Amino acid sequence: MDIRRLQRVVVEALEDNKAQNINVFNTSGLSDMFDRVVVATGTSNRQTRALAYHVVQKVKEAGGRVVSVEGAEVGEWVLVDLGEIVVHVMQPQVRAYYALEELWGAKPVALKRAEPAVKRVARKAAGTEAGQGRSASKTAARKNATRKTASARTGKARASGVSRRRSDA
Repeated sequence: MDIRRLQRVVVEALEDNKAQNINVFNTSGLSDMFDRVVVATGTSNRQTRALAYHVVQKVKEAGGRVVSVEGAEVGEWVLVDLGEIVVHVMQPQVRAYYALEELWGAKPVALKRAEPAVKRVARKAAGTEAGQGRSASKTAARKNATRKTASARTGKARASGVSRRRSDA
């Protein structure tokens, strides 16, 4: 299986089960044993195990090979070895303590996150129902920001005891 396709399967599997702070690092120049390291956070032992097993399931469904899974008994740190990719699913305290990003983080891989179809359809429907396209909503946001800035300026002038009319005269 192509490394990019395998990486996409892994990241999508982690996102399916609500993994947090997913990072992918290119380690091809640092290690001959694997080409990518994926680090993700789970909020509990149960979630870290579920994330790891979901990755295993999705990789097998896609035709990939799973070399081993370690740490699933405890669930604080579960490692999934996929040959070309090593996936670390950790709880926040364990991730902070071991700081794998400092070890492997020389070349982070930019993830192209596909917007789920449900969100795309909902966003599109909301834009067409209101009669606003994407640019119209951006324009409305800019106008609101401008109003907030203007009101903040007048609020500062009032707080300092200086009115706008006095400063003009």
